Amino acid sequence: MLSFASIVLVGLLLAGPAINGQRGDCDAELQAAGVCGTTSNSGSQVDVSGTQHQPGANPRPPSGGGPGSPSTPRDSADDCEGIECRGGYAVEGLPDVTLADLASFVPARPTLTGEPDGVGVVGMPTNLVARATEQRITGTLFDFDVVVRFVPTGFRFDYGDGASRTASTGGASWSALGQADFTPTPTSHVYERRGTFRASVTVLYSAAVDFGGGWRPVPGVVEATTSGYGIRVVEVHTALVDKTCIENPGGPGC
Repeated sequence: MLSFASIVLVGLLLAGPAINGQRGDCDAELQAAGVCGTTSNSGSQVDVSGTQHQPGANPRPPSGGGPGSPSTPRDSADDCEGIECRGGYAVEGLPDVTLADLASFVPARPTLTGEPDGVGVVGMPTNLVARATEQRITGTLFDFDVVVRFVPTGFRFDYGDGASRTASTGGASWSALGQADFTPTPTSHVYERRGTFRASVTVLYSAAVDFGGGWRPVPGVVEATTSGYGIRVVEVHTALVDKTCIENPGGPGC
């Protein structure tokens, strides 16, 4: 009785013409290596000997399964539409991954600070700085081990007074930028009135997955928000005086 692997092998061997009991597409080098099977057909019985190996062929699925593992054998090339066929087996491809599939993979929230710390001046730039880094999270997806990578690609600042701005960077301090205090930066904002405002930042992450064969981008972006950074905006008035506050504690502005 022929085994399942022998039946598949017979299909492979009979798929091409045989020359002197061997596959017509088996070259001399493979024959010398003893990896080309032989077959004889009496019309009522098929005898198979040796083994037949072709690039990509795998007559026995590896234990444990995994992405790209061979599944059931196919009798016809028509059965392989939409999937990859190798050596008479259909190799199932990995499914497309969407953001909804990554619901259990959550990137960390960014941090948000400002200059001056928690204070702003009406009519002058208040500098906000957000920080977020690339993150890689391991887990399981579709029963396969996977690594999910999140890379920050944009920062949306909401300043609490109705104004917002999206920047490609989270910003930096005035000293790191080599700028004087209260000068404009790519993430700064000018408040036009006094009050206390709650600023926030939302980081836009691009996602990619790796099942062990390289990174596959996932369409769309994942958002992570940090809110509640309080900024007290005040008015500043100046006056010319002839003495400092130390010399005259009751003077204007003291």
